Amino acid sequence: MLLRRSLERIVIKYTQKMNLRRKILILYGAIIFVPTIFLGIVAGYLALESFRDNYLVTINEAMRQTVQNIEFRKQSYDVLATRTATDGELISRLSRNYSDMFEQLNTVEYVDRSFVFTSKYLPGIDDFRIYHTNPMLVQDGRLLWKPEGRILQPDLNETDWFTQTSEASNSLIWSNVNKNKLVISHKVMSPTGNLQGIIYMLLDYKSVFGNLFNQPFSGSGELSIIDDSGTIIVSSDPEKIGLKLQSTTLNNHWDDASLSDGVMVDGNLLMVRPIDSNWHVAALIQMDQLERQSKMILYGIVAVIFFFLLCSIFLIMTVLKNVVWRIRKLGTRMYDVSQGQFDVSIRNTAKDELGDLEVLFNSMSGRLGMLVEDITQAKLKEREQSFKALQAQINPHFIYNSLSLLRWRALDLQDEKQLRTIDALTAFYRLALDNKINVIQIKGELDHVRAYLDIQEMRYPGRVTIEWHIEQELLELYTIKLLLQPIVENCYLHGNITGKKGGVIRISAQLEQDNIRFEVFDNGIGISREMLKQIQLGKQAGNGNGYGTANIRERLQLYFENKHEFTIDSKENEWTAATIIIPASVHRPQIRKVM
Repeated sequence: MLLRRSLERIVIKYTQKMNLRRKILILYGAIIFVPTIFLGIVAGYLALESFRDNYLVTINEAMRQTVQNIEFRKQSYDVLATRTATDGELISRLSRNYSDMFEQLNTVEYVDRSFVFTSKYLPGIDDFRIYHTNPMLVQDGRLLWKPEGRILQPDLNETDWFTQTSEASNSLIWSNVNKNKLVISHKVMSPTGNLQGIIYMLLDYKSVFGNLFNQPFSGSGELSIIDDSGTIIVSSDPEKIGLKLQSTTLNNHWDDASLSDGVMVDGNLLMVRPIDSNWHVAALIQMDQLERQSKMILYGIVAVIFFFLLCSIFLIMTVLKNVVWRIRKLGTRMYDVSQGQFDVSIRNTAKDELGDLEVLFNSMSGRLGMLVEDITQAKLKEREQSFKALQAQINPHFIYNSLSLLRWRALDLQDEKQLRTIDALTAFYRLALDNKINVIQIKGELDHVRAYLDIQEMRYPGRVTIEWHIEQELLELYTIKLLLQPIVENCYLHGNITGKKGGVIRISAQLEQDNIRFEVFDNGIGISREMLKQIQLGKQAGNGNGYGTANIRERLQLYFENKHEFTIDSKENEWTAATIIIPASVHRPQIRKVM
């Protein structure tokens, strides 16, 4: 809390002399612009490092899957060649001495029957042959062949190929014919170790490895297979197929790459993974191109950040310009008001806080003009009111003195009816003309009503029956003055209770929990539906003050605000009932609201 207050004092100290535009711009720069730039740089650096880590992981995973695919395909062809070369029946028939043509024909049929579909097992086998040197066995030109002078490969005939293969130390040999063909050779050996023949499989390069070596690593690298003799058997770069490893730049870093996850060679990552038969898969990945892609993504992110910053600057400048202009316009109008010009206003179409302030200003300037006009009129009537105030002080005394004189004369004449009339008038006017009392006890209000009813009884003797239903425990509680008497008076003035046979006025006061319920009921002529609706809505009705109800509503609102109820109900030509509910007050209620 102390730290926050200290920071607030520091900020206020250094910004209190700045105008609003500068404060908002500094606030925008400190909270949005500078932190966004800083966070953007940090996020960009972290994103670049993350990209590097991610694509190194991706490269390793891609390399692992590629090596598995290559190894699986190589093993598939190796197994096919090995299974054919180690077939016991084939070895036996290739080493057998044949005495007649029938036995040779039987061997040819066996070979055709057993191995004619071998080339169908795996894709990419263009030619499948079994070469033998048994002079007693024929060649059928399909699967069984004898090495002769026929051209088998470019610049290599069958005899030379057979001789080279038979002299090789390995039984299974992979070799290149050209950029598009591969050859798998496998010796067929007898149980005693004698050479009985050689399996020859010609493979289509693209069918066997083409899809793996077509733009490896999304075109960002090279992939090669190196056999146990150091010859590049397969490569995504056709120019390197058939080359020796020693003649390439990979040879200088080969050992380091084989013992680690990879080494950097002129900005490229060299990775070497071994497979079976002492073969290796080598990948040369162009890291610069991957870095370029990552940087392009990073530059895109930075560009987007700057674009949104520029948009935010434009928006905040536009909004700030509008706010400052409206505040200055409001200040100008306030200056006009201070100079006594109250007929000024601000045209408002916005719904924001400044719009609310402009609406309030228009209302204030209008009310100020009205107040000034009222004050002017009040000054003009000030002298007249002083005379009326003096007269208001004299009239009550004159009335009391006159009533007292009449009472003494009635006593002299011993006229009881006149005495009762004078006493009722005195009680009535004593409360009605006392301007210093606004709140009285309920028993005082009821006494005032009784005085009024006594006067009316003397005017209309025997015409109206008065019923009282008063709970004694609420007489000491407080209410406002002249609450019930105007309602009772309406029974005579508007209800025409004296003109109806069997007229009744029922006055009740009951305590309901924390409230007091007053009710005045009469069976007079009632109120018409249209007039009753206007009275219930609090509108001006008829002549005067709407049956006297408007004044009662205003005084109830002054003292009890919304904690009261005042309802009037009526049925035309039958009855009228007025109900008032106020809080039960042990102490004098005070004015709570200024009208």
